Amino acid sequence: MIEYLMDSEFLLLLLKIIVIFGGVMGALAYLTWLERKVIARVQMRPGPTRVGPFGLLQPIADGLKFLFKEDVIPTNANTFLYVAAPVVSLIPALLSFSVIPFGPSLQITDLGVGLLFIFAITSLGVYGIVLGGWSSNSKYPLMGAMRSSAQMISYELSLTLSVVGVLLIANTLSLAQIVVSQQRTLLGFIPRWNIFLQPVAFLVYVISAVAETNRLPFDFAESEQELVAGWHTEYSSLKFAMFMLAEYANMVTVSALATIMFLGGWAGPMFGPALLQTALPTVWFVLKVGVFIFFYVLMRATVPRLRYDQLMKFGWKFLLPLSLANIVLTSLIVAIAAS
Repeated sequence: MIEYLMDSEFLLLLLKIIVIFGGVMGALAYLTWLERKVIARVQMRPGPTRVGPFGLLQPIADGLKFLFKEDVIPTNANTFLYVAAPVVSLIPALLSFSVIPFGPSLQITDLGVGLLFIFAITSLGVYGIVLGGWSSNSKYPLMGAMRSSAQMISYELSLTLSVVGVLLIANTLSLAQIVVSQQRTLLGFIPRWNIFLQPVAFLVYVISAVAETNRLPFDFAESEQELVAGWHTEYSSLKFAMFMLAEYANMVTVSALATIMFLGGWAGPMFGPALLQTALPTVWFVLKVGVFIFFYVLMRATVPRLRYDQLMKFGWKFLLPLSLANIVLTSLIVAIAAS
């Protein structure tokens, strides 16, 4: 047992787990700071400024507040499911990072079916929302949970179908291999990223990803003006914090998938000494994910919420047929090119 623990491969895997999950948890905490800062600037106000320089210690203060805040459980709630719901939401959201390649050698495990694994594990997160809304024994959380389940069923279909065109081109389900398939160039100077080969799929993916993560203009599960706070109305303390961490983790996951599937993953200009070139792929990957995160935050600050019926009609009558048409067209082009 001791020899196994001292094995170099095991130590390398342990180091990757610590680096990736430590970095992810730190990033999730500071995404709250980034979101508050960006929205404040859009609204011409300073945002968090009092806790540390530029308010950089605000996420730590928020974490301590959640840790010591009174944990209130509604009298008539189903206690077991009420407590389990935040855990059911958070664990699948974090597990997806185990197969995401942050660089050529910075990946915990490269599953041959990594994309299917992410779709399967993240689809479990809706159970946490439904359980939280139902177990609270309150009408507003229940309505939010019902909205969320219907929304995720509708847009998860379009989200999954939007990447089929990429899979037809890459001919693999491995996330690392999908990135490798985009390493070449078009016409000698244009990166062979799938955003140029599959622009319709990229558009469908981005819209569906926003709806999947319950973010504005599709945040009907929360919809503060109608449902107080939606499915987590009755939650407080660490349980509320776990729901929020799960939401931000899902944002990072879909942004990382967009980077991998359409923007070449860790691909980018390489320059400088060997040590710098080793770190640059991860830097490019993080910067691309950051662009999507900024897009998420900017949408929350600028785009008004749709009506619920508009959301459902848009998903079933526009996005789904568009993604199916893209699959048919891509299949024809791939078949003709192969013949």
